Amino acid sequence: MTNKVVIAPYDPDWPTLFADLGTSLRAALGDVALRIDHIGSTSVPGLDAKPIIDIQISVRAFEPLDAFRTPLEGLGFVFRASNPDLTKRYFREPPGRRRTHIHVRRAGSFSEQFALLFRDYLRVHGDDAKRYAQVKHRLAKQYGDDRTGYTEAKRPIVWQIIDRAAAWGQATGWQPGPSDA
Repeated sequence: MTNKVVIAPYDPDWPTLFADLGTSLRAALGDVALRIDHIGSTSVPGLDAKPIIDIQISVRAFEPLDAFRTPLEGLGFVFRASNPDLTKRYFREPPGRRRTHIHVRRAGSFSEQFALLFRDYLRVHGDDAKRYAQVKHRLAKQYGDDRTGYTEAKRPIVWQIIDRAAAWGQATGWQPGPSDA
């Protein structure tokens, strides 16, 4: 399998793929998941993206880990204990299945709110979404197989967008809508 960074045109099937996964996740996790949300670029209609479904599961606490790990592993998801981002617990798709990233975050945490605000802002600010897509396409060509380099190079535009998103959120009283699943 190649590790090449590929930015695909928006696929109108992405929301359906999330909805199917969200239904399975909700059934398996029940009340352990306070929220289950489609996040990342595939959650923004019209936005070109790496064709990876990103899902955020919001929980009260990371302990006990088995409260969410056992149900997720029961669905075939693979826990990545070595993930260096300590603000989440990270799971990947079952072997041989479509690329899916599951980010389990504490409800109300900065990292949980960041993902939701970023998504919601881009959903209503098409010019910023278009500019973000253009940068992603350019960086994918520039970084090729270097996923870490690609992610690091995106950091400035992500922070520019979140700065505008924070101002928008303050001006509108933004709060996350209901859970997606």
